[in-house]
Amino acid sequence: MRFTHVDDAGHARMVDVTAKQPTVREAVARGEVRCSEAVMAALREGSVPKGDVLAIARVAGIAAAKRTPELLPLAHTIGVHGAVVDLELAADRVVITATVRTADRTGVEMEAMTAVSVAALAVVDMVKGVDRSAEITAVRVIAKSGGRSGDWRRPDE
Repeated sequence: MRFTHVDDAGHARMVDVTAKQPTVREAVARGEVRCSEAVMAALREGSVPKGDVLAIARVAGIAAAKRTPELLPLAHTIGVHGAVVDLELAADRVVITATVRTADRTGVEMEAMTAVSVAALAVVDMVKGVDRSAEITAVRVIAKSGGRSGDWRRPDE
């Protein structure tokens, strides 16, 4: 197996995508924040002391998708042309799904996972005064489309 971000000498490198043609690409990522019953009740009632947790997390996730190359040193700077972050309240967790789109030379999987991760961090930050045990779990890409490798969907989703 050959990793594209490592040269023949084993040194990290940024993959050169100059010759690739821009295509429409999309990635969907998902993650969860497990919370106590008290936090889940407060989220449903909109009574978390710090304010509208879901709105803040949504905006944090979208902002993060656009800043991915600042956080991941080998990620390309690409146009994030669309980013949607959805948060759903399940029984004992907040399920976060991010969909990121571009028309560029490389995919947006890292942008989608960054959006989910930062949205999850925002949830934890907003509820940590009520639930110090809140935890982020299962951040993963669940689907992608476009580019040379075409469409892919995680089989267990």
